[in-house]
Amino acid sequence: MSGLNKGIEKAQVTLRWDPSPLGETGVDLDIIAATYTSADPYGTPDYLVHFDSRAPDGTIVLSRDSKTGQGFGPDESMTLDLYRLAERYVRVIVGVAIQQRSSARTFGEVENPQVEIHEGPEELTVYDFSAIPKARAATVGEFYRNEFGAWAFRTKPRGFDADPGTFTRQMGSAES
Repeated sequence: MSGLNKGIEKAQVTLRWDPSPLGETGVDLDIIAATYTSADPYGTPDYLVHFDSRAPDGTIVLSRDSKTGQGFGPDESMTLDLYRLAERYVRVIVGVAIQQRSSARTFGEVENPQVEIHEGPEELTVYDFSAIPKARAATVGEFYRNEFGAWAFRTKPRGFDADPGTFTRQMGSAES
């Protein structure tokens, strides 16, 4: 963490996976960040950042968006400038969804998926989806304002059997 009172100021989320074998349909994974306000912390996200987009105020930016998993380094990358988020935001949920184009795919069918979340050089979490192989989408972590108003983080893997649109409506809900 950046400091006892400051909390987490800036985080980097990266996602990687291996391309599909030659002759098979490619798979497209997407990082999604959902923001929640104090007025509706477990309801509808105030806004989403996904699919090569950015937050309206520029605080969350998806800077790399792969559709195949090919290439060097991370296939997807997102930066969250938490220190710049307005005080009304109390949660940011980070998730990953598999685009369901021709047929439903699960994390168990994707070669070596892995998401990493860092604050500078400090690793906050690394998650490989092995605990939820039948899920088509998943939350992986949650940034939240603690009792001092500083940003903190908790790993929060939770699988969903949902297409990306449904997932974005459910990802911040309280667990049942």
